[in-house]
Amino acid sequence: MSLMSATAGDRSFRRGPKTPLLPENHYQYDKHYHPHHHGTEHFEGFDGASFSGAVFNLSTTIVGAGIMALPATFKQLGLIPGVTLIILAALLTEFSIDMILRFSKASKSTSYASVAGDSFGVFGRTISQVCIIVNNLGMLVVYLIIIGDVLAGTWTMGLRHRGLMEEWFGQQWWWTSRSILLLLTTCFVIAPLISFKRVDSLRYTSALSVGLAVVFVAITAGVTIVKMLEGTIKMPPLFPELVDQAAFWKLFTTIPILVTAYICHHNVHPIENELTDPSQMKSIVRTSLILCSSVYVATSFFGFLLFGEQTLDDVLANFDGDLGVPYSSLLDDVIRVSYGVHLMLVFPIVFYSLRLNVDGLLFPHAIPIGYDNKRFYSLTACLMGFIFLGANSVPSIWDAFQFTGATATISVGYIFPAAIALRDNHGIATRKDRLISWVMIPLAVLSSTVAILSDIYSFFVTNKGHET
Repeated sequence: MSLMSATAGDRSFRRGPKTPLLPENHYQYDKHYHPHHHGTEHFEGFDGASFSGAVFNLSTTIVGAGIMALPATFKQLGLIPGVTLIILAALLTEFSIDMILRFSKASKSTSYASVAGDSFGVFGRTISQVCIIVNNLGMLVVYLIIIGDVLAGTWTMGLRHRGLMEEWFGQQWWWTSRSILLLLTTCFVIAPLISFKRVDSLRYTSALSVGLAVVFVAITAGVTIVKMLEGTIKMPPLFPELVDQAAFWKLFTTIPILVTAYICHHNVHPIENELTDPSQMKSIVRTSLILCSSVYVATSFFGFLLFGEQTLDDVLANFDGDLGVPYSSLLDDVIRVSYGVHLMLVFPIVFYSLRLNVDGLLFPHAIPIGYDNKRFYSLTACLMGFIFLGANSVPSIWDAFQFTGATATISVGYIFPAAIALRDNHGIATRKDRLISWVMIPLAVLSSTVAILSDIYSFFVTNKGHET
């Protein structure tokens, strides 16, 4: 493409009223110039993403840090409500994504923000972008916090949980410190992975990350079953134990965790846009949700069963002591290494859509970011620096989950899809769509409000207890 034709194309790209202001990847730029290309990138040697690659990428988006906080939610809720809510959240997630896909097709939108813009104009597009940015930033900060916990250790309930580096090499102030280890991980592992301009380039690392999550679940289940056979584990409560008013309000703090665990809406369009056959996206979503729900239920059940009331907010921190089985120390290390590496591989998938939405918010009329190297790498460096500072400032993953889960995440996962269906600009909403949407919005708003109020209540109760 000549410079003159590119300039002319850019002018038409800026003016076209039907052109999405947030291109989800750079080959949408090609599709504007080459309208006969649908869903595949106009690059030599790339014929479109496969079904399996898309499943791995979407599953990796879902199974991130949320899995580590799920056993703690079972400690609050009990087994039966916990399993029920995990399955219910998966069903609502599938329904909300299906609505987004249908309305995207009707409006010819190629991003979450553009379908929100089709329904609610510039305001809707902007708010959806802000929500995705807050959600993804929160999640990526959580990932780095957990990676830091694995490598450098953490303090929980006044107890010191040692990190892998300290266990293996002893405490060396200059390179086993949390900040130094996170800096090295960022520079040598994460930075190369977030430099890819195509989400399908991450399909192999996504497959590996899903495999490592399964390794974590398998080892946890194996240790739990061995201890059950030995009779050293007692059955945990099936329902929550409400000993006082604070315990009741604390139940609602689990809602943002469960909501956050399934949020993948921001990556649905980037993955769909690269598919050889975009009509497979609905099956890809269902397959990914079934896989992830199975992993979530198994992790929550066996993790809570293994540690009981000693289950920490980040269950990974529990794997630093004697598990009561042979080769306990080795199993602890394998579990923490596998999940630490898993999160390093999940990071670029979530970062991909974060960068696109920040770019769409700041430069809504510019050419796609994949065609502007200076903007691409400058924005990548700024976002990564912000995430790094956040991971060294936020005290725990529970705090980060509660903030993002009770605000932006609920909006991305439930409020926006339901509002788009109720707005129904294209007259395609079914009676079922409207019925479930009227249930989802009040439920999401109520859950968010109660979760925030319960956090405030718990904060003041805790401070009052400390003063006493």
